[in-house]
Amino acid sequence: MPKYIIQGGKSLAGTIAVKGAKNAALKIIPASLLSTEPLTITNLPAIEDIDRSLELISALGVKVDRTADTCHLDTANITTIELDHGLANKLRASIMFVAPLLARFNEARFPHPGGCVIGAGTRPIDIFLEGFQALGAELIMEEHFYHLRAKHLIGTEYFFPIVSVTGTESLLMAAVLAKGKTVLKNAAMEPEIVALANHLNNVGAKITGAGSPVIVIEGVDKISGGEITIMPDRIEAGTFAILAAAAKTKIVITNCRPDHLESLLSIFRHIGVPFETTSDTLTIKPAKQILPYNIKTHEYPGFPTDLQSPYTVLMTQAKGSSIIHETIYDRRLLFTDMLTQMGANIIMCDPHRVVVNGPTQLRGRKLTSPDLRAGISMIIAGLIAEGITEIDNIYQIDRGYEQIASRLRSLGADIKQTD
Repeated sequence: MPKYIIQGGKSLAGTIAVKGAKNAALKIIPASLLSTEPLTITNLPAIEDIDRSLELISALGVKVDRTADTCHLDTANITTIELDHGLANKLRASIMFVAPLLARFNEARFPHPGGCVIGAGTRPIDIFLEGFQALGAELIMEEHFYHLRAKHLIGTEYFFPIVSVTGTESLLMAAVLAKGKTVLKNAAMEPEIVALANHLNNVGAKITGAGSPVIVIEGVDKISGGEITIMPDRIEAGTFAILAAAAKTKIVITNCRPDHLESLLSIFRHIGVPFETTSDTLTIKPAKQILPYNIKTHEYPGFPTDLQSPYTVLMTQAKGSSIIHETIYDRRLLFTDMLTQMGANIIMCDPHRVVVNGPTQLRGRKLTSPDLRAGISMIIAGLIAEGITEIDNIYQIDRGYEQIASRLRSLGADIKQTD
């Protein structure tokens, strides 16, 4: 099995560019199914999740032509409304293909979505099913499959019982071709939702309110093809910023949107990490001392759950105690046991909270990445640790970070991939 070998303690510095946003691209690809006309996507990250998504859409009959960071999707001749069980089982975001299939063909069959340990077969999809039923779809439970069908989708008013990013994006896509008006209340407000809505409006949809808790969609008869450039990945940008802070070095992060990282940058002000921003760059400078600061993950614009794991590593270098409170995913704090093996002083209070006491000198260990965000956090820990760190199951890291080893080497990191 491939693994990363990291020699920690090397001096880091330089410039690193942010790639296209994984969480935006994984919604734009299935959104292409809403139209019979082709869509060209640029700034597409070369990561495992995108590869799986393109395999899944290809299995539906879409012609996929991909070169470098550009992909052309010809969706005119869809051959099936059923998601391939084996492919869908590899990708949590397979659920995002259901709404556009249902909207365009009034029918969709799909297995329970898979993914990493944080999302594989355990996150309920009730909110999706309830939303589709509110739009007029009938749910038929079959062996190993969910089957949705409708004479046609009808606009509705739907209140999300919990704030859900993918739930909001799914009903947004389902409603654009529904008859009449749909009002989504308690909607998620992430920048990726705004990007999806802006794209759909550019190709014929009528959506207002994206980025607020209330989104209104006026159904249209047709969605056109076109082009879209994927927005920068705010989680990748935040991850690089935390790496720079933990290593106490100067790193310039380009092709990013600092305005999407206000919760993290606000915390940097409190903990003593200096930084500068422009409209598309973020420069992190060495901190004289890192102060502890409690966080509680929250939907945007709160602190992102996807940055909680890297931030936990950062707090091992802070002088004092900090509480990390994970409110989104039950098992996301379990990775802290591996930080403890590296010498971190972390006390688990319950499945949702840990206390991190610092600063501590981390030491290299042999580790296994349980999921995407914990995996990149182990890389950060390995880079600032003494000695050699080996990380297995790096497929989980490659799912979300393009050529991460070579990009970190450009900053001076001693990291290599080996079989």
